[in-house]
Amino acid sequence: VSSDQPILSMAAKHFFEKRQGKRFRPTIVQLVAKACAAVRPENIPPVMNGASVSDGIAGGDKDISVYEKTGGVTGWQWSGASQVEVEGGVITSDNHLGSDVWRRQAQLGQIVEMIHVASLIHDDVLDEAETRRGGEAVHKLYSNKVAVLAGDYLLARASVLLARLENTAVVQIMATALESLVAGQLKSPPESLLEMGTYLRKSYYKTASLICYACRSTALLGGHAYGSTVATACEEFGFHLGLAFQIQDDILDFTAAATVLGKPALADMDLGLSTAPILYAAQEFSHLRPLVMRRFKEKGDKQTALEALYKSETAMDKAKDLAKYHAQKAVDALMRLPQSNARDSLLRLTHLVITRKK
Repeated sequence: VSSDQPILSMAAKHFFEKRQGKRFRPTIVQLVAKACAAVRPENIPPVMNGASVSDGIAGGDKDISVYEKTGGVTGWQWSGASQVEVEGGVITSDNHLGSDVWRRQAQLGQIVEMIHVASLIHDDVLDEAETRRGGEAVHKLYSNKVAVLAGDYLLARASVLLARLENTAVVQIMATALESLVAGQLKSPPESLLEMGTYLRKSYYKTASLICYACRSTALLGGHAYGSTVATACEEFGFHLGLAFQIQDDILDFTAAATVLGKPALADMDLGLSTAPILYAAQEFSHLRPLVMRRFKEKGDKQTALEALYKSETAMDKAKDLAKYHAQKAVDALMRLPQSNARDSLLRLTHLVITRKK
């Protein structure tokens, strides 16, 4: 992420050089890549007169009935699987490490982290946050202008690296993830703030979208078609893991100290956001509903909401059960893949997501 502008370069590198953060998303991509390598791709394209199906498409063959048709986020007709250039034409656990496929999947992990860090830098500017990952936010170290430019620069670099993966389906999928991150910043109408569906949709845009699209993209880079069992299982795993991760994050916002979290506690309420614990409390205590709808803007609103939450005997437990539900759905998706060390590691990671304390 180096730049010929020293300040921009330092700001963009800040989170990477400080070794702050969990490196959660690159870890997922690497483990999903290894888990996919343990599965032979479905419907390997047949050879027709000495040429592959992809050769037929390149040569202008208009009869696509012999090709797998997939829906995808925008309905592309080819499978989206990357061409695998290894002996035998199929990636396995034995030839995966060190292969070109492995390199591209590792690059995707870097791209995902760059997109994530860029979104954090931009979020901190919008939210006027003081700290991030146990240190000062980028805009506090430099300025709002430098922080915004640093985030934009990371997104630009991620886009260049994404193009170098040479898979248009993956580019399209990850572009959709970027679109979702932006959609997550838009405010919902007051009347919808009490709905759990609105909260989960925002959690998907904010967290789960990048993870689930990265997981499906990893499968495609490994030679699996968009509509394959493997690619679909990977996306479902990422979807539910991302939701479980965000719900647990929102629970920790009320239960963990700021020194442990590395960011201010009760940050969501300060921004006027109602997360699962507060929404469940509002179902129990009707006097909280107007507070939620006006985003805790009046004096004493936050204190009243907190008192109701801690008075409730069910709200926090319901939030934990919601996180457990999505964690179990993530496990169910993983179990559609064959047993491997990588799959077992992802199962352990899923358990860690809902038991962590920071």
